[in-house]
Amino acid sequence: MAENIFPYKAQKETLPNGLKVIMIPMETPGIVAYYSVVRTGSRDEVEPGKSGFAHFFEHMMFRGTKTYPGAVYDSIVTSIGANANAYTSDDITAFHLNFAKEDLERVIEIESDRFQHLSYAKPAFQTEAGAVYGEYRKSITQPFSLLNEKMQNVAYDVHTYKHTTIGFEADIKAMPEAYDYSKTFFQRFYRPENVVIVICGDIDPATTMAWVKKSYGGWEKGYVAPKVTPEPPQTAERTGDVTYPGKSLPIIDIAYKGDALDPNNRDFVAALLLGDLAFGENSDLYKKLVIQEQKVQFISPSIPPNRDTPLFEIYSMVKTPEDINYVRDEVYKTLESFKTTPVDAARLEGLKKRNKYDFLMGLDTPDHVAGGLARFVAITGDIDVVDQLYKTSDTITAQDVMNAAKKYFVPERRTVVVLKGAK
Repeated sequence: MAENIFPYKAQKETLPNGLKVIMIPMETPGIVAYYSVVRTGSRDEVEPGKSGFAHFFEHMMFRGTKTYPGAVYDSIVTSIGANANAYTSDDITAFHLNFAKEDLERVIEIESDRFQHLSYAKPAFQTEAGAVYGEYRKSITQPFSLLNEKMQNVAYDVHTYKHTTIGFEADIKAMPEAYDYSKTFFQRFYRPENVVIVICGDIDPATTMAWVKKSYGGWEKGYVAPKVTPEPPQTAERTGDVTYPGKSLPIIDIAYKGDALDPNNRDFVAALLLGDLAFGENSDLYKKLVIQEQKVQFISPSIPPNRDTPLFEIYSMVKTPEDINYVRDEVYKTLESFKTTPVDAARLEGLKKRNKYDFLMGLDTPDHVAGGLARFVAITGDIDVVDQLYKTSDTITAQDVMNAAKKYFVPERRTVVVLKGAK
């Protein structure tokens, strides 16, 4: 059995109310990272007309409480020299701070307060809703945002991955009228059983847990998981086109329905390696299309870990519209070759070693450690999946890669969307 790759010893404790705390002491004198991982993202937005609320709540959480109104919260964060921010994706909403270790107790106090006692009036809610719509209008001016919105809408029928994290435009426009709904969203999802706190850096676990219990112990349970409708198996290829209103080189997005994150699923783990082997910067196709023929600006794979059925994607920005079909067919031919020709064993082992090296080199600060773990925590509720993934990866063979290619990268699982700039 391979040794664990994660180099730090984590200490875990779960409060009686279900709040899980993962503490990772590190030799980073004086520096601490604090992540509040809410295991809710756009995936959980099951009510019709209410897409985008997970992201919207990322904004609202900075509006403060009666004890620490937004301006007071901001002044405290500034006074301790902390860096506070947040982000939302399909399976996660994460709030994170970096600060000096002497301020840990204060950070626990102000974070626990807003997670339990968020308070905002209707005018503030409507102001933030307007800001979110402005963010949408800004984001959709980017070609990749427009492409991604189209791809998800075409590829999914019933699953909530059909909409992007920011939501359908019609739903975002309607947000100012959903003040009462917003209160229920907070009550449903911001509960201790649905949150994991990850604290990394120069910490004393015993003292840290005493502070956590004091501040979070009274947080009441109440989380009920939403009933997300599973996406039925896709049975035929889908295609779509989108026109970007400005100037842009064509972008082709070739997506295949994959499997949810499972470190024991050899097909899934092999697909992670296949993405790099077939389309990474050291791949034959990259060298051909980017360097030798210079037909594309780039070609890149995306094999994401998700709670439910994700899209395994290959993106490429093509230099001339006449080459779109050529590039598409080269991607198909490459995938077909991986179904019939075993990858060189030395090349496969080299990729595994590089992946480990890159992962370990990314664990250099408390923020990088907590940030690198956050998505795994959101999907699985723990960090053990990381070691399990790398243990399985160590055992992946050339035959496993062939099996993954045959399973996932087939026409009936495929959706192809092409973006072109306005003429």
